[in-house]
Amino acid sequence: MSWDALQEGIDHYHSLLDDQFAADSFEAMSRDLRVRKLYFGERPLCTVLRPHFYTPDQWAHLKSETELVLQAFAKAHIACLNDASLRAQLFLEPYEEQLFSIDIGFEFPWTTSRLDSFYTLDDLGLRFVEYNAETPAGMAYEDQLAECFLGLELMKRFQEKYQVRSFPMRASLLGTLLDSHWQFSGNREMPQIGIVDWGDVPTLTEHQLCQQYFEERGTKTILADPRALEYHHDALWAGDFRIDLIYKRVLCSELIQRMGMDNPIVKAVRDGNVSMQNAFSAKLMAKKASFAVLSDERNAHLFSDEECRAIEEHIPWTRNVSDRKTVFHGQEIDLLSYVAEHRDQFVLKPNDEYGGKGVLIGWETTSEVWNEALNFALTNPYVVQERVRIAYEDFPTVIDDKLNISNRLVDADPFIFKGKTVSGALTRLSSVTLLNVTAGGGSVVPTFVIQKKD
Repeated sequence: MSWDALQEGIDHYHSLLDDQFAADSFEAMSRDLRVRKLYFGERPLCTVLRPHFYTPDQWAHLKSETELVLQAFAKAHIACLNDASLRAQLFLEPYEEQLFSIDIGFEFPWTTSRLDSFYTLDDLGLRFVEYNAETPAGMAYEDQLAECFLGLELMKRFQEKYQVRSFPMRASLLGTLLDSHWQFSGNREMPQIGIVDWGDVPTLTEHQLCQQYFEERGTKTILADPRALEYHHDALWAGDFRIDLIYKRVLCSELIQRMGMDNPIVKAVRDGNVSMQNAFSAKLMAKKASFAVLSDERNAHLFSDEECRAIEEHIPWTRNVSDRKTVFHGQEIDLLSYVAEHRDQFVLKPNDEYGGKGVLIGWETTSEVWNEALNFALTNPYVVQERVRIAYEDFPTVIDDKLNISNRLVDADPFIFKGKTVSGALTRLSSVTLLNVTAGGGSVVPTFVIQKKD
């Protein structure tokens, strides 16, 4: 079985470690992390000594089921663009209604995206909890972490008995960006890329790693703060650097809040003088309410039987918070009273936040706080989502110069290209329920597929 084969591989990896070898390996890893700029702000991205492993069967299941769920998201996206009443379920801002109607000039609004899940490998239980469809982070970090680990003596010893497969994320990223741009431009000329985000974001090192990779492959690239851009002579400029392709890492909401609709990026995109990836309309499915659109019984007619099966298995029951009746696993319920009485089964999430902001975990909250939050959610866009089984694994680290192997929460966040194809994954670890590096904790590890050698 895949689980037994995986556990055998993990046990063998851990057996290679003792206190001294663990300390030496941790020191070598820490030095390389600094050289590679693998820090999130001032924190090292990785604090453990093992990558996250999948067997080939486990990876194949994650890939195929994710791609099936993506078909449902794509159908929901198209339906929301074409149906104002359905789109109302996403609680869009007026400016979003304007931006999402702009012709993007290429087929898929999500050049890259990321579905975040908990994947329990003992039973192949896969439950997605968020779709990062607007500005997914982590690809360059995964590349660099993979190289860091593959350079360790520890991994070299492990590879004496196991084949190890990693995923070249930035290669997939650049290829997909260029394909979409060439569709936009109608020719195969190499574009000049602007990686656009605020100059003080903690993910700046990842932008730099992408810039370095793009330029090493012959694509002129600049990091650009939106406030430093100008639009004139039918082109977008960062100083004297013409930007043909925006690799958009700035969030749409923050861009409009800080700079308004009359900013150079919106003007250039609206006039068709720059390709921007991801497109503004990618944010439709980045709303937390997109999970409610998929799982609400009112919308089941949008999907095929197989897609409905995948939604039931992999999308946790999610509803927009409102005073209504709905169906909860075959039973009609009054939404508000049921969620109030069963807070240990649910989480509350604001519709349009990221990094874990505003998330309230019912089983870690008093009834008074929970009910106050529900009342607040009646007049502010929130979703309530069913609790899912969380994945845990043991990971080694070094504490006070001693080997320590302890349990961590693990998420599985497959990266998606053109909204339909999975390649690679971000893996994050945490010792607390709210698993998010941006929120101020946790660790990132590389994702490998392993197989015992004959």
